[in-house]
Amino acid sequence: QVQLVESGGGLVQPGGSLRLSCAASRSFSSIKAMGWYRQAPGKERELVAQISSNGSRSYGYFVKGRFTISRDNAKNTVYLQMNSLQPEDTAVYYCNLLDLGFNGYWGQGTQVTVSS
Repeated sequence: QVQLVESGGGLVQPGGSLRLSCAASRSFSSIKAMGWYRQAPGKERELVAQISSNGSRSYGYFVKGRFTISRDNAKNTVYLQMNSLQPEDTAVYYCNLLDLGFNGYWGQGTQVTVSS
């Protein structure tokens, strides 16, 4: 069983920044990819950013250069640096891990609220 521990959500004003962290109980050598999804009220869950085991990155269309996903192999941790946050970025952000067997695991979610 994989455990994902998320942190870093909160309330921020428009234009502000937040950094989310997700620590996995499994090393990057044994996974396919890790990333972040988000779900706003009344909307479907959508990909925010993902980083694969070979380091390649992909982002949701709405990111537009504002967010950066990175990882620390020694800590089995993925980070999502979010800049220029806007009210439409308000959502619950979920960490996701995809293992080598393409099994997906989810964190408990962390709330991000962008409001003045």
